Amino acid sequence: MASREQQHTKKVPLFPFLSLLCFASIFLLLSLSRKTSSPSASHSHSHYRTFQTRTPDPTPCDYSDGSWIHLPDPKPARYDATCKEIFKGWNCISNNKSNGFDLTTWRWKPRTCDLPPFDPLAFLHKFRDTNIGFVGDSLNRNMFVSLFCTLKRVSSEVKKWRPAGADRGFTFLRYNLTIAYHRTNLLARYGRWSANANGGALESLGYREGFRVDIDVPEGTWAEAPTFHDILIFNTGHWWWAPSKFDPVKSPMLFFEKGEPIIPPIPPHVGLDMVLKHVVLFVEKRLQPGAIKFFRTQSPRHFEGGDWDQGGSCQRLQPLLPEQVEEIFSLKKNGTNVEARLVNEHLYKALKGSGFHILDITRLSEFRADAHPSTSGGKKHDDCMHWCLPGITDTWNDLLIEHLNNIKFRD
Repeated sequence: MASREQQHTKKVPLFPFLSLLCFASIFLLLSLSRKTSSPSASHSHSHYRTFQTRTPDPTPCDYSDGSWIHLPDPKPARYDATCKEIFKGWNCISNNKSNGFDLTTWRWKPRTCDLPPFDPLAFLHKFRDTNIGFVGDSLNRNMFVSLFCTLKRVSSEVKKWRPAGADRGFTFLRYNLTIAYHRTNLLARYGRWSANANGGALESLGYREGFRVDIDVPEGTWAEAPTFHDILIFNTGHWWWAPSKFDPVKSPMLFFEKGEPIIPPIPPHVGLDMVLKHVVLFVEKRLQPGAIKFFRTQSPRHFEGGDWDQGGSCQRLQPLLPEQVEEIFSLKKNGTNVEARLVNEHLYKALKGSGFHILDITRLSEFRADAHPSTSGGKKHDDCMHWCLPGITDTWNDLLIEHLNNIKFRD
């Protein structure tokens, strides 16, 4: 009897011992997880803000598939004509364009999801200590100005400067958020070329003057941008189809690689492909760790009755219908405004397999023949290329920030 009791008492201490061991293990695991998730720990490992994309939605939204909805009771505009950064020719309200105010009453509604106007204050908070660069032609400046005016409305403490070779730039001091515009027409370096008196490869083919385009050399206005910015938005296109600037006979584009002319000479669309290839390589090699890069698709023009120098105009006061869009932009019809879809074919080919995100604004913009400065742009001809501000580039920024909000970042 006594021996059974002794045996029984020997087994009892195992339970509290095991319980204590389990408790200690759990405590140790929790302590380790807190250390690895500590913000101070991550700051010590990297100077840069790094961005990580979330797991893709199994059914992502196609933001290009939708329609423009007129709002009978619209909210107040996110900014107004008093924003001083608006280029005079784009300020359709101040210039008394007949539908200038009405442009802010239209909203793009994707068919299978929503695209709400972005919250500028939440954006400033979320992207504190971030540098954002727009690199491209005047249509990217159009987009840059829209973003600036929207943010300036809620945060007026701003420092004006030109970071990393930018044409224009601003830092929102309370949030240390910088946005900048780097002007470049072709992305590649280019300039006037004249025949050498001593002759050369191009001279032997009869060329006397033109524009030299170095396909493997970025224009100096943006060459330092990848090492400065956390977010970059590129564009190019309009100048590649600009015979008034690059006349194929009088002032052709003459492409160079590694300092030597490409022989036989290549047409502009082949030159565009080669420039895009080098831009992708250049940016991905120099971009700071964790940065995000976008390439915006082509912004459509809406000249009707001829091109800009042939009396073309854009007098519409309402968005186009789908069948009207196809009439104007179809590649099969090869009309005045076919440039947009042609450029996009080159962009998609060049960016395939790269780390660039594509910001597709083309389709939603094709409907908006009513949203250009037209005769109120202050030019000798109708401006059917740039956009009124406030206007459609506000929606471009909604789309940009919707994409950014789908990217999770950690410090």
